[in-house]
Amino acid sequence: GNESVRRIKPLAKSTHDSSVVTEIGMFGGMYDLVEILRKYRHPVLVQSIDSVGTKLMIANMMNTHYSIGVDMVAHSCNDILCQGARPITFLDYIAVDKLDPDHVEELFKGMADACRETGMAIIGGEIAELPGVYSKGEYDLVGSVTGIVDRDKIISGKDIVAGDIVVGLASSGLHTNGYSLARKVLFSGAYDAHDKVDGVGVLGEVLLEPHRNYTNLVHTLMEAVDIKGIAHITGGGLIENVPRILPEGCSALIDKGAWEVPPIFKLIGEVGNVPKDDLYRTLNMGIGMVLIVSPEDVDRLLKGMSPLDYYYGVIGEIRDGNRGVEFK
Repeated sequence: GNESVRRIKPLAKSTHDSSVVTEIGMFGGMYDLVEILRKYRHPVLVQSIDSVGTKLMIANMMNTHYSIGVDMVAHSCNDILCQGARPITFLDYIAVDKLDPDHVEELFKGMADACRETGMAIIGGEIAELPGVYSKGEYDLVGSVTGIVDRDKIISGKDIVAGDIVVGLASSGLHTNGYSLARKVLFSGAYDAHDKVDGVGVLGEVLLEPHRNYTNLVHTLMEAVDIKGIAHITGGGLIENVPRILPEGCSALIDKGAWEVPPIFKLIGEVGNVPKDDLYRTLNMGIGMVLIVSPEDVDRLLKGMSPLDYYYGVIGEIRDGNRGVEFK
């Protein structure tokens, strides 16, 4: 335990700026808000907590854990991004049956690299050794993020109206959802995690592709375009996540032909004979985030994304109707 803490301290410190008051190891992490008060007129805290879920089991199969740390940060940042927040601090919770400093360090390197990319500080956390609670080799990773948004810039979806346009940002794969389904379908006899499938790749590597973090891209776009709504396409897929940002009287019509579904999703559907409705309700199907804007802002939005390595494009529109999603 002491060796694990010794290794992660410099990694955590690499994410700090002058606003971080405490060193790792104190009873509580402290963050000075004076710069926040200078930059924001009416700052509002936005917080979220989540875990990586059963994607951890794929990491164990492949004996590689760096990307899991990246996943945890990206998922957390994307959740608060939906309300327009920029992340400032991160806390982690690592629970294992027996501590292995190499394992902890690998996880933490992923988290630290992802935090630096978005300018977020790791100000504390917990490493728990819980024999008997977790079976041999099992572990869990939880992350808690705090972000800031000006009150008058909160993105709530309340201004969305019929005629607005739905733009999709590509996922990098399954992200952090749908792994119970993927494991059952792919690894219950059909394949092994190390198997290479034509047109897909080595399954374990494809499934461990890190969750894409949209924070820097979307904040750049927000400076140029009025984004009315943002949905992070996590568990529940497009069917359950898009309605979370729609006001009463609005529905979303999504065109399934507007983007190419990546091969890994098609493989899961074919091998498991999974109905398409279930796929779209469980997996992101290649769309990791949805932005909703007025028709007059679409060209500027797409132009703002063109130099970046993201799929971008119109995938649907908002219509009058009951809050929900329909497909064509």
